[in-house]
Amino acid sequence: MQNVQAWHEISRQISAATNCQFKVRGTDAIGGGCINQAYRITDGAQRYFVKLNSPGSLAMFEAESAGLMEIHLSHTIRVPLPVCYGQNNQAAWLVLEYLDFNTTPSGKASDFGIHLAAMHRTVSSQFGWIRDNTIGQTPQINTASSDWIDFWKMHRLGYQLDLAKTNGFNGKLQKLGEQLLSDLDKFFSGVTPSPSLLHGDLWSGNYAYDDAKNPVLFDPAIYYGDREADIAMTELFGGFPVDFYSAYRCDYPLDSGYNIRKTVYNLYHILNHLNLFGSSYRHQAEQMMDQLLAEIR
Repeated sequence: MQNVQAWHEISRQISAATNCQFKVRGTDAIGGGCINQAYRITDGAQRYFVKLNSPGSLAMFEAESAGLMEIHLSHTIRVPLPVCYGQNNQAAWLVLEYLDFNTTPSGKASDFGIHLAAMHRTVSSQFGWIRDNTIGQTPQINTASSDWIDFWKMHRLGYQLDLAKTNGFNGKLQKLGEQLLSDLDKFFSGVTPSPSLLHGDLWSGNYAYDDAKNPVLFDPAIYYGDREADIAMTELFGGFPVDFYSAYRCDYPLDSGYNIRKTVYNLYHILNHLNLFGSSYRHQAEQMMDQLLAEIR
């Protein structure tokens, strides 16, 4: 998206936001994302990280900026700080602090576990958040609720199942989903989750280590919810290092029943993948629901 006018506007916004003159003189495309185009930009001295997308993506970038600041203000774990965001008639953008990542962070997974436990101790009075955001490109509804089970039923699994129905995924998927939602409370017997600050999309592609080997989180889909939802997602696509889990559990032990509830939480992401990427995820979603219902029959 080589948009000369966008780079001009981005330069102007950075200069205003930082009170330091900046003019884009170099743009290097950075791979790795499937939603946005990403660039490292420089004026020869200063560097920034920029995400570009269509003009209709401005609200997504506003929410991401707010989410990064929410984590930053918890004073628990590093994030790339947002600088500015904006749009013209051809593109929307988000400008972030540029960080150099360390590709060999040996021995630091335990630090990540401890920092994440600290972030999860940042709590709110209610589940949800002050605004909706996105999970991937799917709207994520964060309407505040005092009841975690109702929140997860309505704004997470129920929302994705309704979207799946709209997308033509009916039959067994919807039947199992209806049964699961009606019995969701059975998975929470004896536990009372707190509204913890969550990253919301915590897989291996959304964290790294800076040049001082400190853990860094990015691409958040934040809300306040059961911290087990974050831990569950770390296990969904291959898992994190063993030292991460050991340090987290030592600092902030998980409640009994997590090994079952993690499927309740990861079902949300598999349903989202079904809605984003198609029917290859349908069988996995149905298997997960069969597994969960077998636990309570």
